[in-house]
Amino acid sequence: MQSILISELENIYRQQKEQSLFGKWITFSDINPLLSKFNKFTIQQIGSSENNTPIYSIKIGKGVKKIMIWSQMHGNESTGTKAVFDLLNCFANLDNAIFKIITNNCTIQIIPMLNPDGALAYTRVNAHQIDLNRDAVDQKAKESKLLRKVLEDFNPSFCFNLHDQRTIFGVENTKNTATISFLAPSEEPTRKITEGRKQTMDVIVAMNMLLQQAIPNHIGRYTDEFYPTATGDNFQKLGYNTVLIEAGHYPDDYDREQVRKFNFYALLQGIYHIATTQEFTNYKPYFDIPNNQEMFFDVIHRYPQKKAEDIAFQYIESIKDNHFLRTLEKVKEGDLSNYFGHHEIIQ
Repeated sequence: MQSILISELENIYRQQKEQSLFGKWITFSDINPLLSKFNKFTIQQIGSSENNTPIYSIKIGKGVKKIMIWSQMHGNESTGTKAVFDLLNCFANLDNAIFKIITNNCTIQIIPMLNPDGALAYTRVNAHQIDLNRDAVDQKAKESKLLRKVLEDFNPSFCFNLHDQRTIFGVENTKNTATISFLAPSEEPTRKITEGRKQTMDVIVAMNMLLQQAIPNHIGRYTDEFYPTATGDNFQKLGYNTVLIEAGHYPDDYDREQVRKFNFYALLQGIYHIATTQEFTNYKPYFDIPNNQEMFFDVIHRYPQKKAEDIAFQYIESIKDNHFLRTLEKVKEGDLSNYFGHHEIIQ
């Protein structure tokens, strides 16, 4: 297993971070001007959204190993999109061994924003209120049909499905936030460890080993409960090994700029591992990654003398008058001794 040095990753990221993208509300108008920077790659409008916003793909490399990446199938989950443009800058600007190896051994097709209508509205669903991540079977949405067509035409060996997870998740048996979580999706209800899942797990093992050096004990394993209509589950079932990356919370990082960096680390290491590996059999350490656990609230107001009066709050994010808003909403009352707050007020 070849791993990129953390010090090298830090230098690469510092130089190549796409400075024009910041925060959580990332829309098509934010990424569209950036596409012209990558004219050395194959850029194609592969379709359009329900509201006729263009959806683009970017193809890099000339190798036989095919990798497909997509982000923002949920419009309000943009951390992976930022990391993708950081990665694109690397391929456009750097000529070092890492990127030569990747482009010589791999062909990568990236859809940086699958759900531009949801991105503009800052919603999980598309313009017709369809959750694209639960539309893999019916394919009612234009965007779902498009993703399936690209998948079948490109025929990748590995996919990276980029998401954000809520701030409620921590790492089991720690007091740490789940900053990045991984999943090798199940193919059927018994969660059988198929050969395809083993290969997916192998890639996750490589990413986890690297991230444990950067943010030890902040990496979780997302539940592998089988969802019959979910994208990852169905793509894995069809034989397209699909790595799910869930970008979570890092202390005091509500804009997910630190998490963006770790998402970039994971994605680049995963691609590099695929480029340099022939046998994807090192899957067992996947099960050593602790589970995600619901253990956090954004704010807890504690009353040590009257624990039954504790109050928990979560941030609700929305768009109003073309501005991104984050407001607190009370979500739970009672003894919260078994939970942690990202911020705590002790009365």
